[in-house]
Amino acid sequence: MIVQKYGGVCLETPERIKQVAQSVAALAKQERVIVVVSAMGKTTDDLVRLAYQVSPHPNRRELDMLLTTGERISMALMGMALNDLGCRAISFTGSQAGVMTDGSHSSARIVDVRPVRLQEELDRGRVIVLAGFQGVDPVTKEITTLGRGGTDTTAVAMAAKFHATRCEIIKEVDGICSADPKIVPGARTWPRLTYAALREMCFWGAKVLHYRSIALADEQQVKLVIKKWGSPLATEIVREDKTMENCKILSVNSHSRIEQLKIEAPHLNAAFAQLDEHLTEHRLPRPQMLSSSFDHPAAKVVFAGDTDALDALLRTLQDHKSIKTVKKALSSISITCHGSVATDLGSRVMLSLASESIFVDQLLFTPMSITVCVPPEQRDRAIQTLHKLMG
Repeated sequence: MIVQKYGGVCLETPERIKQVAQSVAALAKQERVIVVVSAMGKTTDDLVRLAYQVSPHPNRRELDMLLTTGERISMALMGMALNDLGCRAISFTGSQAGVMTDGSHSSARIVDVRPVRLQEELDRGRVIVLAGFQGVDPVTKEITTLGRGGTDTTAVAMAAKFHATRCEIIKEVDGICSADPKIVPGARTWPRLTYAALREMCFWGAKVLHYRSIALADEQQVKLVIKKWGSPLATEIVREDKTMENCKILSVNSHSRIEQLKIEAPHLNAAFAQLDEHLTEHRLPRPQMLSSSFDHPAAKVVFAGDTDALDALLRTLQDHKSIKTVKKALSSISITCHGSVATDLGSRVMLSLASESIFVDQLLFTPMSITVCVPPEQRDRAIQTLHKLMG
């Protein structure tokens, strides 16, 4: 069994879908295959824009109903292309495939997988084409989405359930790079990385996988391979890598947009309670928290997230009495290291940026990463500067 996940760029046009189908059909002659597909190209972005043209505050349940159509289009077209090649295939939505989630619209988590129909069709010799990014709440029977990058999580969950030989995440880049090749043309591709390092890289902004999917793969012992379709280059994800030097810089990643809130409260606990109450009341997905601090009489919370989710949150806070947005645009830049951060790296980061007249607003440390926050207009230059520290 092999599970393959294809990103939107790989499926951007009918011609690309047919090309991918040829590759899948060839693989299906040797292995049982489950193909998990994203929406074509920028379909999800287009659907989000469409929703906001109709409603300034789209109902999250209805938004999930809308967004799941993108993957359904991809799965149906892929199924058609495979059958035309003589490769017996059948497509399924997340709910048909038994992907059970909690009830959090726009950011649901998989709680169980019950792939009864998938097993039946695999036993009949068919290739499964599965819409990623979606599932169903078994209690309410409502359709849910897993948030951006959710197709990765779908693929990993299926690989775990079927004890797949490997789960291949097929993207538009040559495996895992040391930086975004569009910003750093000389970025290197790593042939091997640990789950811990990749999870850290993705938490701090690497767009190659969603960090939740890596945690799931690690927990379920799913063998991950990230590669570019049609390219021999790939990155294998392993539990440990004794050949790599400890404290070696692996990557420079970034959240292009981070937001800050100031919450009036007697202590940090109360501030988080207020924020949680607001998110629940408006049925908003929880953003990715990066840091928080308290300086009486207010707490400051720093977070990242998808553009549409951040916009939705900020719109609901426009008239809030005690939760205010901080009007200061920032991006985060993170250096991730193998094993742990070298003790002198923080000083080297600050001196390197200062030499380029890039002055840091915030500095955050974790055992494997150092993160700085800088103005968005300095983001690309900061990434290029810090990438040079790799040597």
